[in-house]
Amino acid sequence: MQIGQNNAGKPRSRPWRLLFAGLLLMLQFCIATAREPQGDATIGWHELPAEARETVKLMRQGGPFPYPKDGSVFGNYERVLPKQKRGYYHEFTVKTPGLASRGARRIVAGGDWKTTRELYYTTNHYASFRRIKE
Repeated sequence: MQIGQNNAGKPRSRPWRLLFAGLLLMLQFCIATAREPQGDATIGWHELPAEARETVKLMRQGGPFPYPKDGSVFGNYERVLPKQKRGYYHEFTVKTPGLASRGARRIVAGGDWKTTRELYYTTNHYASFRRIKE
């Protein structure tokens, strides 16, 4: 029996190995690119939309917030932000003009959200973040 043949002398067919290898490569690529910052990973205070600056002002005042989920724990399940223990990050909605729903814009705060300078802004519902430079 030659290498690459089965007991009946026919060539072995293993397309599942090629499929598995291709899927593994695609998965590795997706994981690597998902964690890369998109463009400049920071945003200046004056570059933020007015609605985001208003959200931060409400945070500093301790509320009241327009959405019930504002101030809830952000789990960082996407692992885009630096790893911290559960309860470290909290999320706040940034209003989107013209939308009745919460939309995709958020500010995520690390630590004590009333005083922290560790603030992140996302426009795409946690797919990527930019650190806010105040």
